[in-house]
Amino acid sequence: MRRCVVIGSGAREHALAWALAKGADVVVTPGNPGIAAHGITCVDTPSTELDAELFVIGPDQQVVDGLADALRAQGKTVVGPGADGARLEGSKAYLKEFLASANVPTAAYGVFDDEGEALAFLATMTPPYVIKTDGLAAGKGVLVTRDFDEASSDVREKLSGRVFGGAGQTVVIEEGLDGPECSLMVLCDGTNVVALVPSQDFKRLSDGDAGVNTGGMGAYAPMTSLSPFEFDEIMERIIAPTVRELKRRDIDYRGVLYAGIMLTSGGPKILEYNARFGDPETEVLVPLYGDSLFDLLLQVGEGRLEGPSPAATGAAVTVILASHGYPQSPRKGDVISGLGADGQLEYKVEGVTVFHAGTAIGADGHFVTAGGRAVAVTGVGETLALARRRAYEGAALITFEGRVMRSDIALSVA
Repeated sequence: MRRCVVIGSGAREHALAWALAKGADVVVTPGNPGIAAHGITCVDTPSTELDAELFVIGPDQQVVDGLADALRAQGKTVVGPGADGARLEGSKAYLKEFLASANVPTAAYGVFDDEGEALAFLATMTPPYVIKTDGLAAGKGVLVTRDFDEASSDVREKLSGRVFGGAGQTVVIEEGLDGPECSLMVLCDGTNVVALVPSQDFKRLSDGDAGVNTGGMGAYAPMTSLSPFEFDEIMERIIAPTVRELKRRDIDYRGVLYAGIMLTSGGPKILEYNARFGDPETEVLVPLYGDSLFDLLLQVGEGRLEGPSPAATGAAVTVILASHGYPQSPRKGDVISGLGADGQLEYKVEGVTVFHAGTAIGADGHFVTAGGRAVAVTGVGETLALARRRAYEGAALITFEGRVMRSDIALSVA
């Protein structure tokens, strides 16, 4: 049987491994107890010491650090760009320069490492104010606020290094954009692209998009409100020039281009690129592609993407259950009720799969919280309404002290 290695330890990697296992023997390094309980092999062996037909890198840090380069130097087939391509995610300042060179529409901005210059620029902006740390910050490095004092304080904190260390000592200050957001993940083999179904995630902690930014509290797919015209415009004005610019810079980008897009009244504008599969978007996307994921990703790694975008079936909604104190100071060790020995729902709900993000096995053998986002509960169905109902039915069966959950994921569209 074909063999695949998935690198990472979160719900994104759980979802990828679960989907890839439909067509291959999958090993996850390092994985997590929930993935192992699901019957998928987890090992502590470094990926560079493993052999497989295909390697899929999940976490942003390992992509930015050049793991794909190390694996390709060993002759391995990898889904994940090299360090040169991963700079699109690793540095917000580099991304802005890249987008300007490629003539890709984005928010007006300034890049600063001096506090005085940054605050002077901020004073020329109109709310909402958007402050981004330059480097990786686990999805938590962006502040969007209408409060000038809060924005100023955030600039000072980031530039001081007190919040994100070296990753935050350069900031990008952007104009605020209005409109719905769209997450579009595009597979790229270095030349050709295939778009997956557009999705929408929910980054704010609380219902009604209140509270602080998080790594994501849920998602749904497909994004039915995105018109065919808007999709084509995204591909033509954002994705196509991005791929041309990558080739102009001699960057052989084989992996996922994850575009975070704002659908403004003046057309789509890109907010950010991630250089890997999104989380929690992966948890809603991979269930829609049946057993075709392995072959599709192998084509990416081998540089031979063919044909139109693969067909997706049905709809999916993911609800995140997070630990008390998330995202600032998540508590660990709370016993999780409602999960069986296999890490799935003790009382099954049709169409529901539980993907583990931050869980561990406690002293009594039960799953306990071990990180900010504990589990992602994904429901699938023929319609978004059915998928949403199933996801929340499943989520209601999983409880732990201090559980944090939004109740409005996909509410407006399902």
